[in-house]
Amino acid sequence: MIGAAVACYVLKFAGLSLPARVLANDRVQRVGELLPVALLATLIVTQTVTSGHHIGIDARVAGIGTGAVAQQRGAPFLVVVFVAALTAALLRAM
Repeated sequence: MIGAAVACYVLKFAGLSLPARVLANDRVQRVGELLPVALLATLIVTQTVTSGHHIGIDARVAGIGTGAVAQQRGAPFLVVVFVAALTAALLRAM
């Protein structure tokens, strides 16, 4: 735990210590904008298709799929979440 805390502090300090010219680079700015999206997508996929140490496809995948379709069609966020949860719940009840 202490090692992880020290590693986080060192990483944050390294980011604060970068010269302004490095941070002004277009490539660095693009990566900085897209990295949170990639990390969130990875977290969603990992939580959706894994259960413990096993990979499995279940009702969660269908829920994510229907939520994605609802979002693509312009549904409000709460509707997207409701559709995804309802789909997963109905498939689990079968």
